[in-house]
This record gives sequence, structure tokens and C-alpha cells, in this order.
Amino acid sequence: MWEEVTGKQISFWRFDVATQYDRLLAALLKFNPSAVVHFAEQRAAPYSMKSSSHRRYTITNNLNATNNLLAAIVESELDVHVVHLGSMGVYGYGVVGLRIPEGYLPIKVEGPSGEVIRQEILFPSDPGSIYHLTKSQDQLLFAFYSKNDKVRVTDLHQGIVWGTQTEESSLDERLINRFDYDGDFGTVLNRFLVQAALGHPLSVYGSGRQTRAFINIRDTVRCIALAIANPPQQGERVRIYNQMTETFRVIDLANMISAMTGTSVSYVENLRKEAEENELLVDDQLLIRLGLRPIKLEAGLVHEILEIASKYASNCDKSKIASSSRW
Repeated sequence: MWEEVTGKQISFWRFDVATQYDRLLAALLKFNPSAVVHFAEQRAAPYSMKSSSHRRYTITNNLNATNNLLAAIVESELDVHVVHLGSMGVYGYGVVGLRIPEGYLPIKVEGPSGEVIRQEILFPSDPGSIYHLTKSQDQLLFAFYSKNDKVRVTDLHQGIVWGTQTEESSLDERLINRFDYDGDFGTVLNRFLVQAALGHPLSVYGSGRQTRAFINIRDTVRCIALAIANPPQQGERVRIYNQMTETFRVIDLANMISAMTGTSVSYVENLRKEAEENELLVDDQLLIRLGLRPIKLEAGLVHEILEIASKYASNCDKSKIASSSRW
């Protein structure tokens, strides 16, 4: 389909990165890529917390996939830049009054003779799900392989993605991206948009005063391109970007969509173990300095409501909207 629309070809190898190491190594040796974009992980926090089997699968899949990729790069002896899709969720949502830096926290420690020792460490992680735990452990794998084997790594700590279309998927309706709205894989904004399209009250879990980070899908693609175009040098520590452009409280987001669509807001029990309210102050200037010009949520929401959610609302399974994972 892509070739029909654009005249370009995309090669495709189907195998499990987490279990089929030999095929992964063979692919690297065949293609000799300058960069590998690593999205090969189970991607949903609620899904990771549904049961013990979901927890075990998420740990096994995500950590083995990351380690296999890094080990294969070392064995191949190729100079490959890994661009990894991480998560803002590694930081947790309990940080109060402290702006989250892009990856590294400067610290001062008093030495044995009273001297001040200055150092930078990975910002302390505080994962709230098994999924976010694997993203936190990914950071240690990257730091190890970067220090020990000089593998070049960029880790993109991404916020909640909103939007459906990229420039490429807009070329033909058959290329449209998936639109997850369900309780396992759907994000809060996607759920609100589907509910608004159906005339269903917008479900706000708990107080709604929880703050989340957001980024448009087109900006996600641009950030990946910017990361590939600006790789770290061999021997440089892992480069970490906070890949988000705005923060909103959930209730403010619901009220914004309610005002646009006339849909009511409904409060329901929060199935997550989290504070009723949190701040989220984030440094996000590194990608801006590289040339990112963010798409703001208010400017793009109307298109999503009218062109995507409403158009395909008849495909929605209403029974899948509510979350069932308690975590």
C-alpha cells in the first residue's frame, strides 16, 4: 500500500526481538543501519498491571528486547545509534516543587574531608507501573552499554501522545494510524475524544487534578527525526530528551473538550494508586533548540474531533472504554 501511494518500498522482517536474537543480529549485519529506532516494547501501563501474567510478559518482553538490541549492536561491531522511545512516567507523578531536568540531576556530596564532590546522576525514577518500571530499567541498560561498550543512545522520555495523522498517513485513508481509546491501550485524550464523538460523558478518574504531559503525534515524528539527525558522539553519555510540549490537569483537559463539544463531564472511581493532585514541572528545551516547533493542543483538537473521532465513531466498542486494571 505504501509503495502504491508513494512509489517507495519499506522492507519488513517479522520476528520477535525479545526472543529471536540471531535474526535480530542478522538483520543488523544485513542492513548496517546508522540508526535503529527502538519501539519494540509492550507499550501500555494499564495492560502491564492487569494480572501476574501481564506483569511477567511486560518485564520479559521489554527488557529482553532492549538488552538483545544492545548486545547485538556490540556483537555486530557496527556503529549504530539507538533512538529509544521512553516515557515521562519513569519520573512518577509525586515530584513537588522540583523541575524535572532532561535526564540528569546535578548533586553535591560532602567528601570524607569535608570537600564538596559534584556529580550528575540519572534523575531518580519513581515508576508507578510495571511498564514504567521497564522504562526505568532501560535507562540503566543504556547507561551500562554506553559506558562499557560505547554504544550511542538517545532516550526520548515521551509524554502522552495525542493526534492521529502524520504527514505520511494523511496521504491515503488506508494509511491512517490506529486510534486506541480502550482501557488498556487508549490514552486519556483519545478516550475523551471518542466519548465526545459518541455523546458519552467524559470519564474523569478521581479528582481530575492529576497533571500529565502531552505531545502531538506529528511532533513525536519530528522529535525522532531530530534525534537521528543529532546523534551523540561515540563515548558520550546517553542523551536524554523530555519529549513533551505541554502539561494539563486531566480535569482541565476534560473541561476544554466539554466546552468545544457540549459533552458533560462525569467523575468515576480512580483505579490507580496515585495522589489526588500533583504538579509536573518539566524542562523540555533541548528539542526546541534543535528546531522543534510544537503543535499546541488547543489548536489541533477541533480537527481531531471532527475529522477522526466523529468520522469513525461507529466503529467504537463502548464496552472497551472503561478501564479495568487496578494499579
